Amino acid sequence: MATFRFGQHIIKSSAVFLKTELSFALVNRKPVVPGHVLVCPLRVVERFRDLRPDEVTDLFMTTQRVSSQIEKHFQASSLTICVQDGHEAGQTVKHVHVHVLPRKAGDFEKNDSIYDELQKHDRESEDDSSQWRSEEEMAKEASELRSLFS
Repeated sequence: MATFRFGQHIIKSSAVFLKTELSFALVNRKPVVPGHVLVCPLRVVERFRDLRPDEVTDLFMTTQRVSSQIEKHFQASSLTICVQDGHEAGQTVKHVHVHVLPRKAGDFEKNDSIYDELQKHDRESEDDSSQWRSEEEMAKEASELRSLFS
């Protein structure tokens, strides 16, 4: 089975639902909201500033394509799209990645609480793997999402 590098992690292709020339999109092992996915450059690059222009273009074109489908598929009315660029910004995986989170009215009591949840999510993910979804659960969701792009 093919794999992808995501910073210090190896991701099985079963968790990846879209691959372009320079980017890939994968389901999240511990989503903050249903449909929370990540879009990453294929080349492992820690900081956004270190991406080549063609990688930035592909990453954001892929993010736009993924976002459109994720919003529809999860019947959301909005999206939170964010990049945590560097340790102090909450980045725990040393690989540029864009979070795409489908949003619905009332999903958080305070709208910006999503950012607190992302920070908490990243800290917990590194500390407690028992909260991660199984490979089977991730593969099932990736398969469903893959069908949106065929």
